[in-house]
Amino acid sequence: MTAPRPTGLARRRARTGWLYTTPALVVIALVTIFPILYSVVLSFSKVRFTFGGLHVEEWTLGNYTTMLASPVWLEALLFTVGYTLVTVAVEITLGIAVAVLLDRLEAGRGWILALLLIPWSLITVVSAQLWDFLYDATFGAVTWLFGLVMDQPPVILGTPVPAITGMAVADIWKTTPFVAVIILAGLVRIPQERYEAAEVDGAGAWTTFWNVVLPALRPVVSVAVLFRVLQAFGIFDLPFVLTQGGPGTATQSLAVLGYKTLFQNLDIGMGAAIATSTGALVIVGCLLCLRMFRNQVDEGGAA
Repeated sequence: MTAPRPTGLARRRARTGWLYTTPALVVIALVTIFPILYSVVLSFSKVRFTFGGLHVEEWTLGNYTTMLASPVWLEALLFTVGYTLVTVAVEITLGIAVAVLLDRLEAGRGWILALLLIPWSLITVVSAQLWDFLYDATFGAVTWLFGLVMDQPPVILGTPVPAITGMAVADIWKTTPFVAVIILAGLVRIPQERYEAAEVDGAGAWTTFWNVVLPALRPVVSVAVLFRVLQAFGIFDLPFVLTQGGPGTATQSLAVLGYKTLFQNLDIGMGAAIATSTGALVIVGCLLCLRMFRNQVDEGGAA
């Protein structure tokens, strides 16, 4: 059966829609698509600065071969992947716990939810500066608390493992409420009849959670994972404010490495290659999350 042909009114409405959206699409293309494509092009070039601007000396794959052979890039990649996996796993776990508690509340849910969203509402640079004060080796509150139980409290941002842990804590503190809100939206959509059926079958609270709540939350959790993986993999502002990628290169993410290469070392081609490879990895991660999300939706529909 062929689809019905659009009427004259529908065609006029479509043309009007394109007319009104064209300016916005042009702006998006100029400020988003063009810089991305330009960065990809520069990643295949050897560039030097001249009085007239950038001058492409040659087109080459050398930026990528040098990058892939660089231990600094590999260390940044491993840190970014490990940081993303750990923080997202913790945030999803805590987000589910917080969402379940909020779902069980009879009164005061709105106030508690508003308080929980305060960390998420803060600009990351502001929250990073706040945690920088808390981690300060001289007057920081966290350092003072460690001093109560340790003779020599650690220099949190000056030692690799404490610095990575401290940065992860700051990230989890900020983004867990966002995950909890997404999962809470999934919880309130679970029909009450499912809980009643589980209770009739004699299921306890833990069994109900594993067999009723968690399967129903899989599509929502997949969405939360998608958002958090995309954000965590491109993390820049938190390590840049807290540690500048240090101590050494212990907290240097791919985004921080690309920034230093591009703006501090002024290596345009290599910086563009790092940015392009990071974007490609993000796209791969996004596609994997979307595939997982689609499978979860299909399973939920089949069930």
